[in-house]
Amino acid sequence: MDISLNSHEARVFGVLIEKGYTTPDQYPLSLNAATNGSNQKSNRDPQVDFSEAEVRIALQGLRMKGLIGGSMQSGSRVEKYRHNAREILKIGERAIAVLAGLLLRGPQTAGEIRTRAKRMRDIPSLEDLGQVLAELETAGYVREIEGGRATKYKQLLCATLHPDGEPEEAPVRRSVPVYATPTAPAATPQTSVASSAASSDLAERVEALEAQVEDLQATVARLVAELGA
Repeated sequence: MDISLNSHEARVFGVLIEKGYTTPDQYPLSLNAATNGSNQKSNRDPQVDFSEAEVRIALQGLRMKGLIGGSMQSGSRVEKYRHNAREILKIGERAIAVLAGLLLRGPQTAGEIRTRAKRMRDIPSLEDLGQVLAELETAGYVREIEGGRATKYKQLLCATLHPDGEPEEAPVRRSVPVYATPTAPAATPQTSVASSAASSDLAERVEALEAQVEDLQATVARLVAELGA
């Protein structure tokens, strides 16, 4: 399936999957729980500080894509959310757990993936993991990253989530030769990449907020028409 998520949706989707496996007694998640899960410091890369408003917009985006559903439990006024990964992505439970780990932690080696996925679903051996990764690659949700001392895998649902998916040992290129005499400060490649990523993320947030405003305006207009105001 051709599914594309922004960075906020990807993080929240990964959290819903993870918590469904690791804390089933507290699942589905409220808006507050989804926000806390997105912002937790352990088992996350990159670390973020989303507001509840940002998470709410991400949840609405995921709902529009059919990846999550919401419900009001009996005796509660708080809406809670659960993922529909199995139904929409058409992959098995182990594959869903592996995909969540890649969404939450970025590119990883097979050993890292298996160790972290164990928190959600048991994967007895690396051979079993190989079958899971093959399933995900066939579905178009994961691919190998070439280069480096060990093969890594990255998720493909959100291209901007981990833009620096190259191996950590890749050399840093200089923007100015060492023998040149710089006449003015120049932005390093790292700064340019960071600025580009920040601009892309900002554009995504603005687009998501604009969509939210349009939805709210449509809802208000419908309510006014229904009430005959």
